[in-house]
Amino acid sequence: MHKTKPPIYWKRALVIAGIITIFPVATSAQTTPDEGDDSMANHTYVGMWVTKDGRVRHQLLANHRYDEARGERESAYQGRYQVTGNHIEYWDDTGFTADGEFIDGVLYHAGMVLYRKE
Repeated sequence: MHKTKPPIYWKRALVIAGIITIFPVATSAQTTPDEGDDSMANHTYVGMWVTKDGRVRHQLLANHRYDEARGERESAYQGRYQVTGNHIEYWDDTGFTADGEFIDGVLYHAGMVLYRKE
């Protein structure tokens, strides 16, 4: 049996309103899909996800890219994402990272609750 070496993790700190949160960030040893890859084309989570008030909108694209709108600001944030099971990792083009979980058809991300828009 061939054993693979687990990915190396570094710690990254996020400071918001004086609260320090430390979370692991995978190095490039962890593989991520190519942005041109459309393997997500038929995936359940691809599509539009919105908060109940419609203020935040995440468009998960089939090529592993996302486009987030905030209020009147279209394309406020863009980057790539990877889904593993019910977990989603985001890598913003500016270098910010975040994650979320899909539970019972709802996306929980960064304190927000997003619902699938049909």
